[in-house]
Formats: sequence, C-alpha cells, structure tokens
Amino acid sequence: MFGRSVHARAGERRSLPGDDLLTDPIGSLTHAVTIRRPRHDVWRWLVQMGAGRAGWYSYDFVDNGGHPSAERILPEFQSVAVGTVLPAVPGATDGFFVIRYEPERTLVLGWLPVRNGAPLVTWTFVLEEQEPDCTRLIVRARAGDQYRLFGFPKWLVKLIVPWGHFVMQRRQLLGIVRRAEAHG
Repeated sequence: MFGRSVHARAGERRSLPGDDLLTDPIGSLTHAVTIRRPRHDVWRWLVQMGAGRAGWYSYDFVDNGGHPSAERILPEFQSVAVGTVLPAVPGATDGFFVIRYEPERTLVLGWLPVRNGAPLVTWTFVLEEQEPDCTRLIVRARAGDQYRLFGFPKWLVKLIVPWGHFVMQRRQLLGIVRRAEAHG
C-alpha cells in the first residue's frame, strides 16, 4: 500500500462536478487512486464518511477525536441527501454538507456557506469504473476567496494548506482503498 500513488493523471485535472460552485478558487487540489473493486462497493465507503459516522479514514487522532474509522460498512449511514451533514469532528453539528450527489458516481461536499450561498470549500469525490471490478476515485478540494484556515492571511493559507491537505488526503484515499479492497 505504501507505494501506491495518489497523484491525479493529466486527464483527471479536467472540470469535475462542483467546480462551478467556486468559479475563482484560491486553490484547487486534485488526487486520485485506483481501487480494485466495482464502483458500487467504493460508494458505500464514501457515503458513510464523517465524524460520529464511519470516520474520515485518515489520521483519526486529528479528524475523528481519536476514535478509529470504521472497518466495515455501516448500514445506518448508507443513504445521503442534499443537505446531509457529515460532521467535521466528533460532536459537531456542522461540517461538510452534501451539495450534490449521483449515486455510485459523484459526491460533492461543501463547507459552511458564505453570504452569497456559495460554500467556502468544495470537496468532490468522483468514481469512474476503469474496467470491471476496478474503479478510479478522483478527489478534488477547492477553496473560495474567503476561506481562511485558523484566520491566517490568504498568502499563508495558500502556502500551508496544500501540504496538510496532501498528507490527510493521501491517508484517506489509502484508507478507502484498503477497506474497499479487503471488505468490498
């Protein structure tokens, strides 16, 4: 698992669902991974994400209050709708909310809308079946002009967020791969 790349291919940097929600982002980060399972199996791991749900499959001490992310499919979290909240941290009533979804294809999440209704951040998960029983998971995070991590100035956010995002996103993608390939 260590050697598996999470870098997006050139063609995966194209426009993805949700890109239209932030037309002039201050940053856009795209990662992808191949999972040796059909799209349906991978989808089940995505829709149950969130603290207090299945976790984020990343570094649980950072984003899941130290609680381990689920190692199995949780039937109670297998449906989403526009507006469903995937809590950012345990006990939170806010976090990422479902903006759009197409079952087994696309899940677009947003973080806290601003005055004009646009989210501060979008986080898109796209599932593309490469061949039978093999899915490419493409993930894109975009931040709007008003996004400020811990209130830092925009120039500092643009400098530090890509590094932190890569570390967390890589761990999440590899966590999804491991779980989906081992448990379907």
